[in-house]
Amino acid sequence: MKGETNGRRDPNSHLEQDICIHIFTVSSAMVGVCLTVIGLIRVVITLGSADTLADDLLAVDALLFLLSCLLSYWALRSRGLRRMHRLEKIADAIFIIAMIGMVAVCALITYTISIPAR
Repeated sequence: MKGETNGRRDPNSHLEQDICIHIFTVSSAMVGVCLTVIGLIRVVITLGSADTLADDLLAVDALLFLLSCLLSYWALRSRGLRRMHRLEKIADAIFIIAMIGMVAVCALITYTISIPAR
């Protein structure tokens, strides 16, 4: 059986599967966070207090989190250890990029809100 040596489970395979599970769950939650913040930003824009590109950037960020989520799910379903490693690394890289993007969007939102409208 995959991930087993001498009747025992390979700890590295178990750890990698745990990482995939964490990427999967956190990415799917972050998609929801992005969509919620997009809704809140649209309310602020509708009220006329600020106009920002943040909602468009968050939509791209939500798609990156979704892609990371789908890749980690695919890695979990993969039967080949090599394929699982490759998919996990790609999902992890996309997840990190999306998190950096979310921090950048938060900075943009803070900047937009802190500057008075003219």
